[in-house]
Amino acid sequence: MTTPDPAGGRRSQRRDVSTMTSHDTGPGPVQDPDYSDLGRRVATRRRQLGLSRAEVAARAAAATGYLQYVEEHSATPSIGFLLRLADALDTTVAELIGGTAELPPGFGQAGHHPELLELSTAECRERLSSHGVGRVAVTVEGAPAVFPVNYTVVGDLVGYRTAPGSGPAAAAGHEAALEVDHIDSAFSQGWSVLVIGPAHVVTDLDESRTLEEHAYTAPWVGGGRQQWIVIRPTRITGRRIRVQASPV
Repeated sequence: MTTPDPAGGRRSQRRDVSTMTSHDTGPGPVQDPDYSDLGRRVATRRRQLGLSRAEVAARAAAATGYLQYVEEHSATPSIGFLLRLADALDTTVAELIGGTAELPPGFGQAGHHPELLELSTAECRERLSSHGVGRVAVTVEGAPAVFPVNYTVVGDLVGYRTAPGSGPAAAAGHEAALEVDHIDSAFSQGWSVLVIGPAHVVTDLDESRTLEEHAYTAPWVGGGRQQWIVIRPTRITGRRIRVQASPV
């Protein structure tokens, strides 16, 4: 699989991805595109402007095949090419390479013709999967508070480890809410799942052992958090924002 020179000059020993067809007789099958964050941002911005690859490549003084490679594979373009590409797409290099990653999720603009869809209980559970990072809402000293936690799903239970007396531990003995979400700023879409139910401190050794065995990771914030809090869901709801013409 070749990578044309960004300026349209000499090619490397691999073949241009734009020349591959179902009749390719080269070694091995043609693989599906391996989209990188850079490629997704480039392709999304190009579509927002209503430009073809050929038009953007001409603006950036590059080969169309190389632009396709950047969009569909994990490429490492030179800074010169990135500057020309950012200018061609009327944006900045920082936006293209994710230099805004330290900003809050969802920093991008709303997508065109978004749809707000309700997720079924099965779809919610699928997105919860077996583990992840969520936010638990509790009341601390009479005021509402939200804390990020590493959660684990075991059967119908959602549990997380914390330290006794900490903010997340305040959920025990009360109705609690845990929210999990995913934001795709490149495509201005995402989803969220809300779990609501009574929470309690795990004191049963067998239950605690089961949670430990299923835990994917220790708490990201470090040690000293060995107290398991479990939420037994009585309601699971979720919503999804989908943008037309997006890949998912």
